[in-house]
Amino acid sequence: MNYFDLKKIDLHCHLDGSLRPATLIELAKLQHIELPSEDVSVIGEMMIAPETCNDLQQYLTRFDLPLQVMQTEHALERITYEVYQDAAQENVKYMEVRFAPLLHTQLGLNVEQIVSAVVKGLDQAQQDHDIQGNIIICALRTMPTDTIIPMLDQCQPFLGKGVCAFDLAGAEFAGFCHDFISHADYARKLGFNITIHAGEQGEGQNVEDAIRLLHAQRIGHGIFIHNHKGGYNAVKDGNVGLETCPSSNVQTKAVKQLKDHPAAQFYRQGLPVTINTDNRTVSNTTMTKEVQKVIEHFELTESDYHKIYLQSVEQSFASDEIKQQLKSLLK
Repeated sequence: MNYFDLKKIDLHCHLDGSLRPATLIELAKLQHIELPSEDVSVIGEMMIAPETCNDLQQYLTRFDLPLQVMQTEHALERITYEVYQDAAQENVKYMEVRFAPLLHTQLGLNVEQIVSAVVKGLDQAQQDHDIQGNIIICALRTMPTDTIIPMLDQCQPFLGKGVCAFDLAGAEFAGFCHDFISHADYARKLGFNITIHAGEQGEGQNVEDAIRLLHAQRIGHGIFIHNHKGGYNAVKDGNVGLETCPSSNVQTKAVKQLKDHPAAQFYRQGLPVTINTDNRTVSNTTMTKEVQKVIEHFELTESDYHKIYLQSVEQSFASDEIKQQLKSLLK
């Protein structure tokens, strides 16, 4: 099986975790930001998380350096373009990239300017490369909750024009969904689709809450429903897509090793599993690597992979027209 040639879809990819090290160095020079080194290999080491981190928090520290240079419209547009360009060059046909606009206001940009720059990068990549995509707007669970509604209002004009969904991301704590019911309801009323990071760090109840309380249509990671009946049933009964990110989950110690990852079990039990990168740079991965790992470790056939691809199409927040195009690529 030629893994590179397989058509691919990535529904869970963070913008600030997928920046090219060489681009970071160039942008730092342009912005007069002093880096610890200008050696690509040294900076790359600082951006890539260890194969096994102590925990999710250590993994998240790898976003600090990229965020320093992601505070201008030029940088945001360029980085978005390059993420889609890199994905297109390995046969990713559709990708949803997510980011938290409020992390990019340090130099005075407002949310409208920030989202506009990211959408421009996406639009240009779609024109130049054989790839389609959308942008997911994140709020971090650790941010003041009163910042979320104003952010959603400023993002709303971009819905259907590059922006497709709302997400809650960042460090996960038990019972967080109860604090965000009104925010998720507001996002839905504005027209956002909902995907929620949940069940990444041992809290299967968070998955059930995300679906029951926040009306999540997809779950970021969701692996800890393997030992939580309520979360498992909520995913199964609602046909809620699981955005699994195998390499990332090993790095953050959500699973000990890839062969222990429950995605294989979920797939064979008929849950709507999708395979994703999470962070192309921080996890030092590509969709080709993720697909190869999953097929080989989970002993999947090419037919199995095609089913996962089609599940990804169905679970995507793409338009019906684009979904039909993506399905036709397997014929």
